[in-house]
Amino acid sequence: MPEGHIIHRLAHHLNEDFRGVELAVSSPQGRFATEAAVLDGHRIEFAETFGKHLFIHFDNPEPAHTVHLHLGLIGSLRFEPAADEWGQMRLRIVNPDTGVAANLRGPQWCRLITDEEAAVAKAGFGEDPIRPDAEPEIVWEKVSRSRRQIGSLLMDQKLFAGVGNIYRAEVLFRQNVSPFLPGRDLTRSQYDALWSDLVLLMAEGVREGEINTVREEHMPERMGRDARHDDHGGEVYVYRREGLSCYICESDVLRDAMEGRNLFWCPTCQPG
Repeated sequence: MPEGHIIHRLAHHLNEDFRGVELAVSSPQGRFATEAAVLDGHRIEFAETFGKHLFIHFDNPEPAHTVHLHLGLIGSLRFEPAADEWGQMRLRIVNPDTGVAANLRGPQWCRLITDEEAAVAKAGFGEDPIRPDAEPEIVWEKVSRSRRQIGSLLMDQKLFAGVGNIYRAEVLFRQNVSPFLPGRDLTRSQYDALWSDLVLLMAEGVREGEINTVREEHMPERMGRDARHDDHGGEVYVYRREGLSCYICESDVLRDAMEGRNLFWCPTCQPG
């Protein structure tokens, strides 16, 4: 499932390249045809992201004029030449001026909603570290009272919106925090460091389009090691590195399951 930085990049692309022009909106697959007809010929006012959710606001006067997307595990929103049509496209938005289409395939959901429905949806999300209006104090109040492990809390989208398995593992390693530490045992300084690091790393992910968490002194060229080759791209400390040596202490990186998801950590750098 794409982590929050990818969804922010999609919103940025829509805002940069699809606003200000009457768009051709359709549903070649047919499952969103009625809704697409409502939007066809209208303009995008703006797109915005909350965690892993994308909202595309159109200017049509109908009560429902916002497309709410969640890509889920297999969904994708690709920007492709309008002449290239392939696959099961739930939603297709074509900019006739540029000949580029935004093609949505396989989302977990795609729905047309009203402003009131959008407000209800957003109220259920946590705080998104990438958004400038995020309020980390709200998250701290909940984390500091929780018996749940911080490795679990970081994956809770009602707390840390947009944080996925990679950012969870990497930010805990970078701040030397055990993923098994209960939230109520986390110090305020530890929490502040985790939040600040998420803001830094996820904002870099938006700019670069991939997750890089390794500090300069641990990059391949500085350490004389091979670069990482993984579908997710980028250099990381512990994610998917089980059984390999930690770049800092040389202990073996471990993997375990936490609430059905793979968890990666270094037992020496993250004691407890």
